[in-house]
Amino acid sequence: MAGDKQQQQEQTLHLVVFPWLAFGHLIPFLELSKRLAARGHAVTFVSTARNIARLPPEGLSGRVRMVALPLPAVDGLPEGAESTADVPPEKVELLKAAFDGLATPFADFLAAACAGDREEEEGVFGRKPDWIVLDFAHYWLCPIADEQQVPCAMFLIFTAAWVAYIGSREENINHPRVTVDDFKPMPTWFPSPPSLTFRHHEAAWIAASFRTNASGVSDIDRFWRTEQRCRLLLLRSCPELEPRLFPLIADVFRKPAVVPTGFLLPEDKSTTDATRSSAVRWLDEQPPRSVLFVALGSEAPVTAENVRELAAGLELSGERFVWALRPPSGAGGGGDGAAAAMLPEGFEARTRGRGVVCAGWVPQVRVLGHVAVGAFLTHCGWGSVTESLGFGGHPLVMLPFITDQGLIARMMAERGVGVEVARRGDDEGWFGADDVAAAVRRVMVEERKALALNARRLRDLVAGDDDGGRQEWYVDELVECFRRHSIITEESL
Repeated sequence: MAGDKQQQQEQTLHLVVFPWLAFGHLIPFLELSKRLAARGHAVTFVSTARNIARLPPEGLSGRVRMVALPLPAVDGLPEGAESTADVPPEKVELLKAAFDGLATPFADFLAAACAGDREEEEGVFGRKPDWIVLDFAHYWLCPIADEQQVPCAMFLIFTAAWVAYIGSREENINHPRVTVDDFKPMPTWFPSPPSLTFRHHEAAWIAASFRTNASGVSDIDRFWRTEQRCRLLLLRSCPELEPRLFPLIADVFRKPAVVPTGFLLPEDKSTTDATRSSAVRWLDEQPPRSVLFVALGSEAPVTAENVRELAAGLELSGERFVWALRPPSGAGGGGDGAAAAMLPEGFEARTRGRGVVCAGWVPQVRVLGHVAVGAFLTHCGWGSVTESLGFGGHPLVMLPFITDQGLIARMMAERGVGVEVARRGDDEGWFGADDVAAAVRRVMVEERKALALNARRLRDLVAGDDDGGRQEWYVDELVECFRRHSIITEESL
């Protein structure tokens, strides 16, 4: 029996998982951790104390161990700010500076984890980690891991198209992008349809990410300095959705493997919470496929003007809607009241009966899976788009803002599953009520059948079967990839 237990522990992987301090990153990393744990592996999940306390506890087991590192204070960073949700966009650079201060406590943690004499830890947790799974921002971590001879894998929560668009440092040296206009088209190493381009205001945001910020390092340099020392790249996507891009990325970044993890969608465990949700209770009373669900994520830079124009557009469209309304970017601690105060005067009264505004938490997975929902108005964050595919297969009304959101919107338009809200004034990307109403009518009425059919076909393609078996298969393959590439050699360090 002792031999069987030892053999089981030798087959079990111990992985350290360490995401960037944003809930759009923390949650996918946690979902990956839960799936690895469900397959019998041990996961040490590293973050800060406040972030760990705010993570959803559902689905966690004794095979996921939480380790909190102390986030150092940085001048100008609000006290208690430990994630991007705690700061306005202009303060995120300071959060990155604080994040870099985690290098020393992480080095201490890893040295202890690799010492092999941790009597307080039992089983696999007392054994040296087999892998560290890290994020784009950890340029200082790989040298620490190299000292302990632990291989690193970079897990990117973005689309494969976005990773291909950024490209390697070498490709960017050979084909430099300098002006904002240089960042609008896809690069020379990324063959793509002409429609996959960025607007001026989107390209300006991307160009800024190539420049050094208050942390002393640009976002793209963080990415390059990290990926160059990682043995594997893991992408939260799949070849069914992004054909040809996985081998392209492996070639561009010169990696032995670029591994799809699948979408890592959360389980729908919101049954009890849903009974307290006014959104779900209202949906129960609506006809099938008649309601537009509106949600722009937790951290999209939505302004008060954006909220007013969106509200006016929803009213003008005449369609039913449920709106998960969050405070505009920079609203600080105003909370739900700050969000509701942005609505046009009398809006809720004029739309009563066909629309509900929920200025607070909404169970998005449960809403997307509700029979009354017929389409999704989204900022095109990758997490929201994959949830829409996984839990409803809905056509999309698309209102992108930053990062890869514009690229995702154009990818979904190419697939025939969504319509983008028209933007005016290329420099600022302004949109008006008429633009919102026109896109909503196209998706909910004029092109509804074709868009819905394409969305369902895409859902079935990426799921593989009714139970989403193909998505789970990718996690199985990831485990095997960890095993195949786990041997450290001098050349790999």
